[in-house]
Amino acid sequence: MFAPVYLDHNATTPIDPTVLSAMLPYLSGQFGNPSSRHEYGRAARRAVDEARSQVAAAVGAHASEVIFTAGGTEANNLFIKGAAAAYKPGVLAVSAIEHPCVLKPAEQLARQGWTLHKLPVDGDGRLLDDPYRAVLALKPKIVSVMLANNETGVVQDLAVLAAPAAQVGALVHTDAVQAFGKLPVDFRRLNAAGVRAMTVSAHKIGGPKGVAVLILDKRVELQPLLAGGGHERGLRSGTENVAAIVGFGVASQLAVSRQVAYAQRLLALRLTLEDGLRSLGAVLFSRAAERLPNTVYFAWPQIDGETLVGHLDRAGYAVASGAACSSSQPEPSHVLQAIGVAPELARGAIRVSLGEGNTAADVTGLLNALYATIDQLRHLPAMGQPSLATMH
Repeated sequence: MFAPVYLDHNATTPIDPTVLSAMLPYLSGQFGNPSSRHEYGRAARRAVDEARSQVAAAVGAHASEVIFTAGGTEANNLFIKGAAAAYKPGVLAVSAIEHPCVLKPAEQLARQGWTLHKLPVDGDGRLLDDPYRAVLALKPKIVSVMLANNETGVVQDLAVLAAPAAQVGALVHTDAVQAFGKLPVDFRRLNAAGVRAMTVSAHKIGGPKGVAVLILDKRVELQPLLAGGGHERGLRSGTENVAAIVGFGVASQLAVSRQVAYAQRLLALRLTLEDGLRSLGAVLFSRAAERLPNTVYFAWPQIDGETLVGHLDRAGYAVASGAACSSSQPEPSHVLQAIGVAPELARGAIRVSLGEGNTAADVTGLLNALYATIDQLRHLPAMGQPSLATMH
């Protein structure tokens, strides 16, 4: 079976074998409902409680602050809409580069009487201080700024951003889905600075799809999105996905234990890749900003991103054109538009996101495939020119 080299880990990651092994019993013999009072149910409840403690420990939270959901999208919606439902409409601020699962609910609230401010960023994707301070002067009730961007990999200094927002009474939330496992993530430190809620997800760290958590300061009042049996502190009713939750707990432990070595190794690969891309004339986005160690976002003028992704897939390399969750949209990336990239260049954007299984040989092979493909797409002769394998 043909299996392209996988270079799209910001979209999702393969399940770690240790995680899968931990999940399997809860997909067969240990099938109980955690709300049941008999031994099958009690065993399931113990498993959920253990996983809750594992996730909490991995992100520096208390187990009572962990609310399991069916994904990062639900967790972000639970905070944005749940917090808004506890207030009269007022000012809501989110960064212009948020994932759609923050931007879209914020836009829905704007149609319901809230005043939405999309916080601008500089040419590298970092929040601009003066416009941010100007919005804070309006005393927003809710502020959401992601810890690390899923497309560019740019990291925001959330502790610095949260402190003045908390001082004006804002509930501050951060989508940390892309940061967890790649950077140290400490909710207690962020909470001390003013962050009241944080989202993390399993399938970005070698866990299963379909489970995430909202870490929520217990002092924050939310209205649930789902009414039902009162699961998860009454904030997320519905029978828990025990197998996925167990997998998330184990994946969280593994992610923390491997994070430092993972980041060091992938940063070295990323730097090699970036050197090769520059030698090919690529435009690298957000080069001057602090970024995730695994993420490179780039384009060539006059080269269509979707076309290039298709050529690379046939050559044996799986990469993304922009963000996977919004790749069906024909418009240029809203993130690149926010940082001021021209639409014709933005349409060529390619994201490579490295992961646990990638090697130096994968990077060299991708560069050679890009060399041949870019030449082909530009209708340039490739004969008599040096191979990238000899250049790096």
